[in-house]
Amino acid sequence: MTATTVPTVLTARALLLDMDGTLVNSNAVVERCWRRWADRHGLDADEVMQVVHGRQGYASMALLLPDRPMEHNHADNARMLAEETADLDGVVPVPGAPEFLASLAGLPHALVTSADVPLSTARMTAAGLPLPDLRITAESVGASKPDPEGFLKGAAELGVDPADCVVFEDSAAGIAAGRAAGMRVVGVGSRADFHDPDVVVRDLTQVRVENAGDAGLRLVIG
Repeated sequence: MTATTVPTVLTARALLLDMDGTLVNSNAVVERCWRRWADRHGLDADEVMQVVHGRQGYASMALLLPDRPMEHNHADNARMLAEETADLDGVVPVPGAPEFLASLAGLPHALVTSADVPLSTARMTAAGLPLPDLRITAESVGASKPDPEGFLKGAAELGVDPADCVVFEDSAAGIAAGRAAGMRVVGVGSRADFHDPDVVVRDLTQVRVENAGDAGLRLVIG
C-alpha cells in the first residue's frame, strides 16, 4: 500500500496514538542505543534494527536472544530505558504532530506507547509536544505490542468500543497490535507502508481532525 493521494474520510469515537515514529522522530537515539546493544552481544546491528521498533525492549531482546533467561532481558531493558531517557539528541516532532495534537484538545484520545513513563515524558517534552491526559505506557500493561492489550486498555479507559477507535502507528508490531484489537489503523511514515494498515500517510501534515459532534471525530486523510 502506498501513501494516499485521494482524501480518505474515517469516522471514530477515539484516537489511540503511538509515540515513537508516529508523533516523535526518535530514530537517531533508537539507532544509537540499539546498535551499541547489538555490538555488546555480537549481533548484526541491521538485523536488530529490523526487530526493535514498536516493541518493549525486553520483548525485542527475547526474540533476538531466545536462549537468554527472561529476567536478564528485563534487567537489560531497565538499563536500556535509562540510557534512552538520558539521550534526547535529535528527538524532534514528526511533521504535523504539534498541529495534530492541538486539534485533539478536548476530544477522546490517548497515547499508547511501549515506552515507560520517564522515557515517554522525556521524548514528548524534548519534541515540544503536549502529553495526552490518558497515557498507556509500559507500566500499564503485561504484554508488549504486537499484543493488543495496550490499545484495548486505552479504549476501555476512554469508554469507547474498540471498533470505534482509530490507531495511529508506524511499526509492524504496532500495526499488528491495532489490528488484533479490532481497530482501524492509520500508518504513519515509510516504515508503515510495508505492513498493510488501512491507510498510509507520509506524516501528520496529511491528517485533519474535525469534531463531528454526536458522530464523534471525522478524520480527513490525504
